[in-house]
Amino acid sequence: MTTTTHTEAAPTSAAAPGGSRVTAVMRLHLVNRFSVFAIPWMILGFVLLINLIIWWIIVSATSDPDALADAQDGLQYSGATFYIFVYMMVLGIQGVALTFPFALGLSVTRRDFWLGSALGFGVLSALYSAGMTALAVIEQVTNGWGLGGRMFTALYFGAPDEAWWLRFLIFFVIFLFFFFVGSAIATIYVRWRVNGMLVFFAGLALVLVGLLAIVVFTDSWPAVGAWFVENGAVGVVFWSLVPTALAALTGFVLLRRATPKN
Repeated sequence: MTTTTHTEAAPTSAAAPGGSRVTAVMRLHLVNRFSVFAIPWMILGFVLLINLIIWWIIVSATSDPDALADAQDGLQYSGATFYIFVYMMVLGIQGVALTFPFALGLSVTRRDFWLGSALGFGVLSALYSAGMTALAVIEQVTNGWGLGGRMFTALYFGAPDEAWWLRFLIFFVIFLFFFFVGSAIATIYVRWRVNGMLVFFAGLALVLVGLLAIVVFTDSWPAVGAWFVENGAVGVVFWSLVPTALAALTGFVLLRRATPKN
């Protein structure tokens, strides 16, 4: 997950005017193609293989049809794909923290850097969403790879028979969330370094504990549950566009005053 030097893109970034600098910044984020494109799919493929083995063991060891149906119902819930979203958050963090000083050295403005980064995050989100959607379609057509398991069509991503285009949008929105939240965290580090990180995570912990306390002391758990049921998986995912937009705006504002230190 390390980021290599970007010497190949230096002439393009330095000479490119206006919108060309935006695309040049986007290419900076894609220089290390192995860590950006190969490693995530390699690990995801290994995770799928492990899940297939586990599902096969469960199906093979269960002879009673009713027990098998109950077991396969439990296979509808899977967090196996969560790894790839966290990986994209790490890429978002590295993309800002490591690439920002280099881009400024090539006379790229902070505005162009953020627009180029946002464009890169959007392109990567679309590419990975397309790949995840293709795997979801295969999983749906084969009835869970012939074993009734769900990894790319887990209930967190909508109904098992969700339309492919809606599933693509669900993946796309989730990827955007992790990219921009990661990049916003990176801008806090670039702006205030370790002290900023300590204050941010301390504040985040206090906010989460405070929200939990409000829910507990006001007996609002039924209302919270009803909200999730009413919106469903798709609605909850699309509500994440709100914190995604806030993270994008926060990152842009903080980066305007950030001074990288080598």
